Amino acid sequence: MKFVFKKQIFGFLDLLRFKKLVPVRREKLAEGSDKPLPQSYRVNETAKIIHPGYFKATLKEIVQNTSDTKTYVFEAEKPFYFRAGQYLTVGCKVGDSNVARPYAISSAPKAALNKQVAVTIKKCGFFSGYMFDKAKTGDVFTLGDPSGEFCYEPVKDSKNVLAIAGGSGITPFYSMAQSIKDGTSDFSLTVLYGAKTEKDIIFKSELDALASDKIKVVYVLSDEKKEGYEHGFIGADIIKKYASGDFTVMMCGPQAMYAFLDKELKEFNLPLKRVKKEANCVADRDVKQAEYKLTVHIGFDTHEIKALSTETVLTAMERAGINAPSKCRAGGCGFCHSRLVSGKFSIAGADKRRLADLKFGYIHPCCSYPDSDMEIVVPKA
Repeated sequence: MKFVFKKQIFGFLDLLRFKKLVPVRREKLAEGSDKPLPQSYRVNETAKIIHPGYFKATLKEIVQNTSDTKTYVFEAEKPFYFRAGQYLTVGCKVGDSNVARPYAISSAPKAALNKQVAVTIKKCGFFSGYMFDKAKTGDVFTLGDPSGEFCYEPVKDSKNVLAIAGGSGITPFYSMAQSIKDGTSDFSLTVLYGAKTEKDIIFKSELDALASDKIKVVYVLSDEKKEGYEHGFIGADIIKKYASGDFTVMMCGPQAMYAFLDKELKEFNLPLKRVKKEANCVADRDVKQAEYKLTVHIGFDTHEIKALSTETVLTAMERAGINAPSKCRAGGCGFCHSRLVSGKFSIAGADKRRLADLKFGYIHPCCSYPDSDMEIVVPKA
């Protein structure tokens, strides 16, 4: 009970009450429970689940989806949670390199509370190729905490979401469909899923099984005509056929699909907040190859390594075995931001740095290419 000190009319009465403070406190302490304080609190345990940080996970199952796509099911060392549509990083040591890549989560958020999580990987690029050809059940990987804003937002999104997926871009929408089915999410999802042929469709039987009054999947084949499928590319005509009124568009697929849909969506006059695109990882750039010296300060260590003009600064550090931080690999999250001491660089696509990073001379190594010798200060992963 809180002790309330009441001011008296006469000052000497205040002094008398002041003398009683110590015995009154002793009485209150004696009335208290002698039960030991808890070793952990619910709020702290919840925070660990919502913000797990880096954690280990064992690869339990590999499922072949198509000729060039596999789903990897992990058992994490602890429970965690994510929002349907988010990604996490999967990493390990490959040779002398510390490598990690972000992948959209294809399992349901509820499964993560039971330490289960899955990512679906298309064979392309260095680490994805390693996962496809070398990873085996029993291998232990390091997973990074779920991140990303490619999620349904009740405050600004319509209750009707039109999801447009290309190839392996179906993965976040498959997670969303599962979350709607199990009651974690509450919105209507119409998926327009584009693939070259029927055999290139990922999760077809699983998506068909999830179909309901809130979940509809339309398959669009570009390279073959078959009954029960739309044919061609996902454009304004197909969108009009399956969406009307107020809706939010969410896109996940190759950059060429985004460029095409930007034109097709103009006639719908959707407000900017109603169109979302999942960012793609930055790849090597097509320029004349040159070699530069990259000086990296990380903690108390200094490394001098080579960096190629065709690769990002982050890739150069990973190739040299430096454990540099990374998440989105698209320049948006700012997790890898590092202070530029000297040197010139180019940025892939739009400059997504925060104003503070620009003001104080920070770059994002994941989307920055060296144009000269460089020196940077990198935070520890």
